[in-house]
Amino acid sequence: MDQKRLLTSAVGCLAAVLMLSSCGPIPNSVHSIKELSSNTLFTPFSGRSPKHLDPTSSYSSDETPFTYSIYEPLYQYHYLKRPYQLIPRAAAAVPAPIFLDKEGNVLPEDAPADKVALSIYEIPIKKGILFAPHPAFAKDVNHHLSEEVTKNLRNPLDLPNKGTRELVAEDYVYAIKRLTNPRIISPIYGTIVSHLPGLEKLAAQVREYDKQLRANLPASQRDLPFLDLRKFELEGVSAPESHLLRIEVKGKYPQFPNWLAMTFFAPIPWEAEAFYAQRGMAKNNLSLNYWPVGTGPYQLVESIENRRHVMQRNPLFRKTELYPCEGEPGDKEKGYLEDCGKPLPFIDRIEISAEKESVPLRTKFLQGYYDSPQIERLDNGQGFLIGMADSKEKEEEYKNKKLQFPKVIEAHNTYFGFNWLDPVIGEGATPEQKEKNRKLRQAIAIAMDWEEYIQIFEKGLATPAHGPLPPGLFGHNPEGSAGFNPYVYNKLEDGTVIRKSLEEAKTLLVEAGYPDGRNLKTGKPLVLSLDFQAAASPGTKAVLDWYQKQFAKLGIQLDIRATDYNRFQDKVINGSHQLFLWGWLADYPDAENFLFLLYGPNAKSKTGGSGENASNYQNAEYDRIFEKMRYMSDGPEKAKAIEQLIAIAQKDAPWTFGYFPTSAAAFHQWVYNGKPTQIVRNHIQYLRINPKLRIEKIKEWNKPIYWPLFGIVVLLSLIIVPMYLLHKKREAMTARKEKA
Repeated sequence: MDQKRLLTSAVGCLAAVLMLSSCGPIPNSVHSIKELSSNTLFTPFSGRSPKHLDPTSSYSSDETPFTYSIYEPLYQYHYLKRPYQLIPRAAAAVPAPIFLDKEGNVLPEDAPADKVALSIYEIPIKKGILFAPHPAFAKDVNHHLSEEVTKNLRNPLDLPNKGTRELVAEDYVYAIKRLTNPRIISPIYGTIVSHLPGLEKLAAQVREYDKQLRANLPASQRDLPFLDLRKFELEGVSAPESHLLRIEVKGKYPQFPNWLAMTFFAPIPWEAEAFYAQRGMAKNNLSLNYWPVGTGPYQLVESIENRRHVMQRNPLFRKTELYPCEGEPGDKEKGYLEDCGKPLPFIDRIEISAEKESVPLRTKFLQGYYDSPQIERLDNGQGFLIGMADSKEKEEEYKNKKLQFPKVIEAHNTYFGFNWLDPVIGEGATPEQKEKNRKLRQAIAIAMDWEEYIQIFEKGLATPAHGPLPPGLFGHNPEGSAGFNPYVYNKLEDGTVIRKSLEEAKTLLVEAGYPDGRNLKTGKPLVLSLDFQAAASPGTKAVLDWYQKQFAKLGIQLDIRATDYNRFQDKVINGSHQLFLWGWLADYPDAENFLFLLYGPNAKSKTGGSGENASNYQNAEYDRIFEKMRYMSDGPEKAKAIEQLIAIAQKDAPWTFGYFPTSAAAFHQWVYNGKPTQIVRNHIQYLRINPKLRIEKIKEWNKPIYWPLFGIVVLLSLIIVPMYLLHKKREAMTARKEKA
């Protein structure tokens, strides 16, 4: 290359560097200025893309941001009130059931469960609710698509012709019928079939009909004919009027309305199933599992597997759904009531992008490119809070950025259980042995210092449990047995609750027949086994050492039997476990969903694993009260029954009750109304963002570093200037030679 060309290239490089230094205000942004300026919420997802957005089968938490934003069950939970309050969603009201006896006579609302043969729910549906625009409703055009069209179709919304129609009660009837569809695996069918007596009969009819439809089809064919459930009647479920749903429930089941707040009971238009049953659709993943059709505040408009999923405001969503004006004490001070009475939703677009690794996800969140690190998770703020506790630098950074980590003790518990079938630590075979075993369990419950555990391993983000029922649910009474365990704690005159002393625990141990942790009769040390549901590793060593230390306080040796989770489950099912750790996250916010964990007929080892009473606890008085309580409506009588149940469990100590984890969400300062919850799944519609503040802060936190560029400019100048002077000198010499 000659010097002139070299000089030209160098000048070009210098110009490029100078242009690069002024190419934009946020040079490292993963979003454009236009995107960041829009009313869009940016959040990531990890793991796989959601593949079960069909509400009949969807039961995974990572699918709930989609299903609960797109579909509308009949009911929902009040976003702000605690304890949780069931309120209408697509329904116009939450009516009380009508109770009938065996002869069909109407019974009073407080009728005992053994008198009620049938509970009838007549639920009015709001009028004027429209499905989001979708090609499934343009039946004349889009229900007869050629394979030439469907084979190239990736997004159903790409079809030009779309339509809508009003939501009617028959859409809910159709949805409940789908629980029997043999092509769909519904995780709740086994539970609901015992309450809706017509389901089992319908399931047999639908299975036979499906066999007929498949009779002449190859087993490998993915496109199956439309299984039209309108052909069948479902006994006990009907739509006597266009906007009235009638459901007959066997016996008395007060928790049934909670199921109606789940998307298993969300309305399904038959047109959507007919549309997706066309040839070529299944091959391109065009189905309700990937492309939902609902009436909710959002609709899915883009879905690129393992890359990005976008929900957009439903343009036909009604303006009558308003942000709440009431909450629990403290909500006003936290700013949760500032949007009182404003129409929902606030955000126009939700972009959920794939992030496979946690480090870049966290980095992008701290840079401001994600508004929340995981919108469906309540616990994603805990890692940040622990980081703040461990690092002053992180604490300063997070406070300077005004990151929000709203906390709540949610409907979730973690407990340490004793297997009731075990002769040493369980119930005991004789009255004398029962009393001794109870005192042994009580002594261990005192010695296990959960307050210490919470400080060490949970960094203070938990509350010691005094019983199985978490705060926030009806029946949890901080002043009564639901909030104070008198067998493990002492209450001082000023109301302070403190753990009983180790000496008190040792006294119980002597009465149990194990002074200093040795069998009084044989002199042998007491050895107990903890079945731990994970293989021992450096990561679990500290926790397991802590458990051994707690037992060592009493002179008891704790043997750790660590195994993988599947093997652990097998042990629990066959009853060969002794001590174990477990937890429970509520399916619905009712005391029954926690107290049934100690209900005798639910004993896991006696039901082949179908029950959730993993400790196999049996107490006839507990079972008797529970059987009455589970059919009671919220009120003084139910509260009294709950307190009695918890008092029995506290005395028998089938668990050391462990702790209630504190969950924390994570949001940037420009996200509003982010009250943490794991029960309210349609929470996205309540969130509001300030895009202007977002851009301002992203620019502030991501200022480009120019000094390397200026260094390059200086370096290039040192090269270019001498070259330029040399070039000029040679031109002058050439000119003199030509004149000579």
